[in-house]
Amino acid sequence: MALSGPARLLDVHLDEDHNRSVYTLIGTGEDLVETLLAGIAAAIERIDLREHTGVHPRVGAADVVPLVPIRDEDELRARDAAFALAERVDEELRVPVFFYGGLTEERLAPSFFRRGGVEELQRRIGSGEIRPDRGPPRLHPRAGGVLIGVRKPLVAFNVNLHTRDTAVAKEIAALLRERDGGYAGVRALGLDLPRQGQVQVSMNLEDWERTPPHVVVERIAAEAAGRGVEVAGSELVGLMPAGAAVAAAGRKLLLPGFDTSRVLELRVLDDIHRSEGGSVR
Repeated sequence: MALSGPARLLDVHLDEDHNRSVYTLIGTGEDLVETLLAGIAAAIERIDLREHTGVHPRVGAADVVPLVPIRDEDELRARDAAFALAERVDEELRVPVFFYGGLTEERLAPSFFRRGGVEELQRRIGSGEIRPDRGPPRLHPRAGGVLIGVRKPLVAFNVNLHTRDTAVAKEIAALLRERDGGYAGVRALGLDLPRQGQVQVSMNLEDWERTPPHVVVERIAAEAAGRGVEVAGSELVGLMPAGAAVAAAGRKLLLPGFDTSRVLELRVLDDIHRSEGGSVR
């Protein structure tokens, strides 16, 4: 398997309706560059976007590759690794690379490049509106482009609704999105899940400390109920920061101020790291 090493694979999330896979890895900068490059190469070899279907927006076979520093002081190393990966994607795979997040002054999001899909991105490149940060000036005919970025940990989180009416999911997503006046750091889409016979509010919670997942779930449930729709369940994509899970537990347990400092295992880990001259978050 392309992502089996030298970085360590922690989690794999697959979804038929989205028709995309999300891999979570951990490792040093050099190990991550080697492993991610192998994964991108495998995606380019196996996926032809001209024949690919799925409800989630995308502009590449290896659509988005974020490097996520767990501690603030690791961001520079994450940036160095991201730049090194971009150079090798250009030199060895000849696929255009676009920077986002902490690699750009504007803190661009993947949605900046994804809107309108592959065809629209190529049109914007041809018009001069956008240019790849590395690699050839045209999208790869089969594999599109690669979005490489540096960002903080986020919560990729979906809530499914017992209805086939996509308009309901889109209405609720619009109420949640920060850019439409909703919650801080929330990006949301309303999507149809044809294989499941349901619809979904698909979200990235980019500032989970200000907008934790349980607050969003409560709002979705209330809005859905107001439209005569029940929540079918939720779905975590990848891994969740411990703080987000602890905040939800505190809410349910009626423990105000409950945080990671009150969780036994996390306190033990923090004590170990502090004794070694570091800390965990």
